[in-house]
Amino acid sequence: MPELPEVETVRRGLTPAMEGRVIACAEVRRPDLRWPFPDKMADRLTGARIEALGRRSKYLLLHLDRGETLIVHLGMSGRMQVDGSRTADFHTDIVAAGKHDHVVFHMEDGRRVTFNDPRRFGAMDLAPSQALEDHWLLARLGPEPLGNRFDEDHLVAAFRGKTSPVKTALLDQRVVAGLGNIYVCEVLHRAGISPRRKAGRISERRVRSLVPVIRETLQDAIAAGGSSLRDYRQADGALGYFQHGFRVYDRENAACVTPDCPGTVRRIVQSGRSTFHCAVCQR
Repeated sequence: MPELPEVETVRRGLTPAMEGRVIACAEVRRPDLRWPFPDKMADRLTGARIEALGRRSKYLLLHLDRGETLIVHLGMSGRMQVDGSRTADFHTDIVAAGKHDHVVFHMEDGRRVTFNDPRRFGAMDLAPSQALEDHWLLARLGPEPLGNRFDEDHLVAAFRGKTSPVKTALLDQRVVAGLGNIYVCEVLHRAGISPRRKAGRISERRVRSLVPVIRETLQDAIAAGGSSLRDYRQADGALGYFQHGFRVYDRENAACVTPDCPGTVRRIVQSGRSTFHCAVCQR
């Protein structure tokens, strides 16, 4: 499932094609994805101007001039891709809709933005913009890890007394929004903290040290266009390449990349998810 860096990369790729532009026609080609689309979604989107294109955690937010915001979740295999860029005043490259192209935004300048989702685990909903933070998908989310509300004091307080493993604590979207399995594994390796350690038993000094590591890891991933595993693509169809720099994730039995560490990357299962770590340098 795309995590914060992948969704942020998609947001940045969509911005030139969608922000400040009118949706000339919204084409909804099925009644649902993970759950039913909102009532009359095509009509509510058609003719609307996208005032801003934002992101909250792993959700894309299309803020419309009609007082509503379209919330988009990519699910396991969802992609939003731009085609039909004008190559000349008289020609627009448009490709035929594909089997899994479920929602198509025909933009006023001739470009087309398509939501493609083979597994149909993605989702869309429309919500009043003024009450967006109260929407059930967003209401319980913690602070953005790259925002000002996420700091050392917040993480120390969130970990205090927790008996769950630190891996589980960081995956809790109420603690910090947008982190998923890939980047938590990478963060903990960079920080030298075992994923098995109970969050509440980690020293305050080490908990505080996690904050800049989280930010650095996410910023590095965004700069690399995210991680392309299985279905993820950027908005222009390109692959991200942060996966080529993974330190532990999906590197079972490979040598640890920490300088002078003789360890080997191991895979364990925590809460039904694969965790990759080095038992030698992660304590």
